[in-house]
Amino acid sequence: MPQLADYPVIATGKVRSVHAVDDELLLFVASDRISAYDHVLSTPIPDKGRVLTAMSVFWFDKLADLAPNHLVAWDDPRIPAEVRGRALLVRRLDMVQVECVARGYLTGSGMVEYRETGSVCGVPLPEGLVEASELAEPIFTPATKAELGAHDENVSFAHVESVVGGALAEELRARTLQVYSAAREHARSRGVVLADTKFEFGVDRAGTLVLADEVLTPDSSRYWPADSYQAGRVQPSFDKQYVRDWLTSAESGWDRKSDAPPPALPAEVVAATRARYVEAYERITGLSFADWPSA
Repeated sequence: MPQLADYPVIATGKVRSVHAVDDELLLFVASDRISAYDHVLSTPIPDKGRVLTAMSVFWFDKLADLAPNHLVAWDDPRIPAEVRGRALLVRRLDMVQVECVARGYLTGSGMVEYRETGSVCGVPLPEGLVEASELAEPIFTPATKAELGAHDENVSFAHVESVVGGALAEELRARTLQVYSAAREHARSRGVVLADTKFEFGVDRAGTLVLADEVLTPDSSRYWPADSYQAGRVQPSFDKQYVRDWLTSAESGWDRKSDAPPPALPAEVVAATRARYVEAYERITGLSFADWPSA
């Protein structure tokens, strides 16, 4: 049985590490780390890595007819037992250096940009939209891929064309909106609003555009309960917004504008955040998280 140490680390991000298995395959390992405001927090969220992995597996399978993906296996003897349940065996790809974001609702950095310019990533929007307004149709709002500790920056479609070329930029936009729309319809059928999401794509040796990294997890997506949705206010969500809200509260004592790292999370915030991640998985998939494998 292989050990994780047998596979050399080739990249480490805020949440994941990527290991070389052989010339064709990589091992994607999700940790329980959580990031907020461009900081990796000192307090992990138990089972978060398993939720991200289980959610990605569900969506890769469900969307396979719309978009080929890099997943080879989630349960395979080449996956070390110590990371079982939070690791994926995937194909090597030439990754496209663009964050492909689809928005069906106006919130987050999109809301900030809209208030300043009336548009998001160069896409003009109607006047009078408010926090969490549903858009007439989803929009493609790409972003740069930031280095660890930096923040992704929204860019225009013209910028994407300048980076990857017109044909690939068009394919990225079309595929992003197609996959988002299908996922949004499924989420809606489960009583969940998929407000926006971020995809990453790579190109395989045959030149095919392939969906990669994680997909439609609570880390890469905004999921809101549909039964309490109301435009004009910030929505409750099944993601790390609970952590962000605590960090910016008076209780945390942390100044986001300072150079100081965020404080450790209290036990009740950790427990509530874990519960939100698990609920997101169970609501979206209709499956019990207790049945997902663990190390």
